[in-house]
Amino acid sequence: MANTKKKRLKIFLYTFGVLAVIAIAIGYYVRSTVFKPVELAETIYIYIEPSTQYDEVVAQIKKKVNLPSDKIFQMIAERMKYPESIKTGRYAIKDGMTMPEIIRILRSGNQSAVKLTFNNMRTKENLAGRISSQLMMDSLALLTWLSDEKKVEEFGLDTNTVVAMFIPNTYEVYWDTSVDKLLKRMKHEYATFWNESRKAKAKEIGLTPIEVSTLASIVEEEATYSDEYPIIAGLYLNRLKRGQRLEADPTVKFAVGDFSLRRILYKHLEVESPYNTYRNDGLPPGPIRIPSIKGIDASLSPQDHKYLFMCAKDDLSGRHNFATTHAEHIRNAAKYQRALNEKKIYK
Repeated sequence: MANTKKKRLKIFLYTFGVLAVIAIAIGYYVRSTVFKPVELAETIYIYIEPSTQYDEVVAQIKKKVNLPSDKIFQMIAERMKYPESIKTGRYAIKDGMTMPEIIRILRSGNQSAVKLTFNNMRTKENLAGRISSQLMMDSLALLTWLSDEKKVEEFGLDTNTVVAMFIPNTYEVYWDTSVDKLLKRMKHEYATFWNESRKAKAKEIGLTPIEVSTLASIVEEEATYSDEYPIIAGLYLNRLKRGQRLEADPTVKFAVGDFSLRRILYKHLEVESPYNTYRNDGLPPGPIRIPSIKGIDASLSPQDHKYLFMCAKDDLSGRHNFATTHAEHIRNAAKYQRALNEKKIYK
């Protein structure tokens, strides 16, 4: 009887020992897997929209990250109640993060900001498309806002001048930011940009900030090279001071809706539009493109000269000949027209 008891005890202890070893091994494996850092060559981003389901989030992560264990990842996610706490946004997963850290970031809504940029934008359509390509934002929704007279009025602007509120730069914003929040941010950046120094310079040349942006937009469309910005700005200001029409070809291209025109014909000059500065006095009602900071600052510091006319050089380099008299301008224009004819450029 005593031997039987000893034998049973041995079996029990052996079994317990084996199970303990197995439990320790499993525990070690789970723990080492749970806290094993992911290896990434570069930071990757997970994008979650309002309609994104939990399974879609997991699938996106698995596609971009070689997780130590897909099953354990989902076990952790469920234990941390992430399936019930999905938040929209753009989330960064970096090299060395563990699975619990990944889930914690997603669950907390701790987004990684987008570096929003927009440069060389001519129209509201271009702008809306460029911004929506970088954010979780519908381009039509943004375009509709920019074309809504009542909404734009709340910012002290109109549908012609609203593009001046967008100062080309790099801005950190959340990927899922709303149209309203983005516009309030742009208004804030606009107010910051137009500090007392810039406003004083605008006043000195007799223009409002919006008018400076409008002038700068024409200057940038005219010039291929930025070193000509101050010269061209000075030329148009000279015309404004003398009460002469600007007769700026880029405003005609804008009015016609064709920026590719190399040759402005009489039929183009006759187009009925408030933007046609051959038919209307003063500046057009708003910018014909979104001017750069460089263009705005150059227009605020125009070169002091007596030029009243400009014409592209006949070498087709993109640079200009400037003139003080109409006779001189006609000669320059004739050379340019002759060069276009030789190159068979008729429009």
